[in-house]
Amino acid sequence: MANMPGKENKAKYVQETFNSIAENYDLMNTLMTLGLDKSWRRLAVKCAELEKGGAGLDICCGTGMLTMEQARAAGPAGKITGLDFSGNMLEVARQNIRDFEFRDSIRFIQGDAMDLPFADSIFDCATVGWGLRNVPDILKVVREMVRVIKPGGKVVSLDMGQPVMPVFREFYWLCFNRVIPAMGKLFSGNKGAYKYLFNSAKAFVPQRELAGIFAEAGLLETRYQNLCGGAVAIVEGRKPI
Repeated sequence: MANMPGKENKAKYVQETFNSIAENYDLMNTLMTLGLDKSWRRLAVKCAELEKGGAGLDICCGTGMLTMEQARAAGPAGKITGLDFSGNMLEVARQNIRDFEFRDSIRFIQGDAMDLPFADSIFDCATVGWGLRNVPDILKVVREMVRVIKPGGKVVSLDMGQPVMPVFREFYWLCFNRVIPAMGKLFSGNKGAYKYLFNSAKAFVPQRELAGIFAEAGLLETRYQNLCGGAVAIVEGRKPI
């Protein structure tokens, strides 16, 4: 697809792209989803089954919104780690938790989702929000997430999906292609970055196929649920005990 980097250049391109839009990323998310992203994150963490006092990992954490949702679920005794490739996004994440009730239970680190800097089986769950479509190798990343969670733990992805209703599907992609890059130019001064977001969403594997990748990575009970007519989807699976 046009304007999409090759696999060998994707990591560097994604890092530069998200560094460039970090400051206005949360505002754009709210505008693009009409504020529904908050409820979607809550649902994703509910699917992750993180309990009070638990240890959670959020990869490709960006500005930390899903990480914070994990922290709410785990409470003050929780230990939540957010990892991202983009230093600028992590800086915004640290600013976002300055007045957050559970800020002391969160740590942010810069790292590569393809090679997680953690020992085996140390987290109760692992989530990724709008991140898998940006990695060079989805299966490798999911396998890394499986590796670092405890047996019985959940891996959960919240990301763009492929809309399932024909008329809505065409209207959705048309709006995404025309409106979102224009909004990106207006609010962040970077139309190209949001054009990439459209291209990456359009090229991303359908939710049914992503559930299959979860199974290939060794997860059980793999399933997906469509949100907003399939434009967004939650995919999940459980590590065998």
